[in-house]
Amino acid sequence: VDHRRRNCSLEGLQTNVQRLKTYKAKLVVFPRHARKFKAGDSTPEELATATQVHGDYMPIQREKPSVELVKVTDEMKSLNAYAKLRLERTNERHFGARLKKAAEAEKEDKK
Repeated sequence: VDHRRRNCSLEGLQTNVQRLKTYKAKLVVFPRHARKFKAGDSTPEELATATQVHGDYMPIQREKPSVELVKVTDEMKSLNAYAKLRLERTNERHFGARLKKAAEAEKEDKK
């Protein structure tokens, strides 16, 4: 398990595995000793045609996110976004206390 992974989706993992398999298939492994070839080393024909690659090799292709353009309406202009965010944050913060207070008030009404 690679703990550095942030994208835990199976689709992302499969695309990465496929990318690495393609990379390994294209890889040319030179022998450490010129006369001694080991398993996994490339053939002499591949070694003769091998070239050094500079720059990005097999860059990751990502889809560009599409941006949807909308006309700015008067309602959008009149909205105070900061005040709205503060109000929602306050409502979320006091949600439990307000429920408790409402339950106590309901209990008082029943008595």
